Amino acid sequence: YLDLFDHSQTAYLVFFKLTYIATSIIVLVLFNIYDKSYERRHDTCNLAVIIIPCATAALLLTSEYSMLETLWTFSEFIEGFAMVPQYIFCYRERSGSASLYVISLGGYRVFYGLNWIYKKIQMPHYSDIQSWIGGIIEIMFFVDFLNYRFTGNSMLRTMVLSVDTKINEISDKVEMKVLGTSSATRMETAGGEIRRRTRGDDRPMEDV
Repeated sequence: YLDLFDHSQTAYLVFFKLTYIATSIIVLVLFNIYDKSYERRHDTCNLAVIIIPCATAALLLTSEYSMLETLWTFSEFIEGFAMVPQYIFCYRERSGSASLYVISLGGYRVFYGLNWIYKKIQMPHYSDIQSWIGGIIEIMFFVDFLNYRFTGNSMLRTMVLSVDTKINEISDKVEMKVLGTSSATRMETAGGEIRRRTRGDDRPMEDV
């Protein structure tokens, strides 16, 4: 919502955008508070694979080479993939609470699509290619997820998980060569420590 800084807007839009920002901050705080419930083994999405292409597309397709316009274009593109980490998590673990969160967030974005259709009908000259690209990608992922969640069928699940697995394999190989360790090794170590803590016995913990 960078347009809050350089566009005059009606009161309800300002209120809506500030409310959305505030609730997003609250969600992040809750993530931190309930960190112990975080299932890291299912959260495997490599964010660099999303951020770098979206940043490149923003630089190439921005309407104006100013800081705010470029950042706005980047936000529109990355919005199309912003929920992919949640989709991957839910594809790997069919959690009811996580799915409810994803459905609520995705449903909100569907209303954006309906708004674009309405604006196009009312204003034929209306054009917002960057938003449309991000929105179409996001709605496509969301509709496929709904199909998977309620029928068990998905056109994108296998592809998304295969790409995610391959990217993580490459990332682990690079980390092993550069750092001598990898995120997979660290996750296995953490998982071993967690399992020993939950065994409920009084034997001393052995080193992993």
